[in-house]
Amino acid sequence: MGTRNLNMLPSKDPISGGELYVSELTCDESGVSIRGHFEIPRYARLDAEQSKFLETFLRCRGVINAMERELGISYPTVRARLDGLLQALDLTPVKEDAPRKDKAAETKRSILDQLERGEITADEAKAKLKEVAR
Repeated sequence: MGTRNLNMLPSKDPISGGELYVSELTCDESGVSIRGHFEIPRYARLDAEQSKFLETFLRCRGVINAMERELGISYPTVRARLDGLLQALDLTPVKEDAPRKDKAAETKRSILDQLERGEITADEAKAKLKEVAR
């Protein structure tokens, strides 16, 4: 590329709003040109703000509280921007392990019920609850 200034790759036709595609790739050094119909990568379709947010997310290694500090925004704002980024990239978030959480909550409730009925002591309940938390 050398010192050539390149423009950002647009993903939408400015007139009709339709999807664009890349039709030619060129290397000035070798003089090679490749023509065809090439898809614009999904990450190239992000706007400047979304790209900056994604870069910050990667630099922070996905740690949300680091994102909060770096960007000076709240946890709900980070989550909202992450959701917006997922939507812009047409990605579905990974489902959280709800069945495991439900089972843990059920086990905790059972331990507390045993304690209430006097079947176990407070110390026994405490030890059992610590085990569930692991």
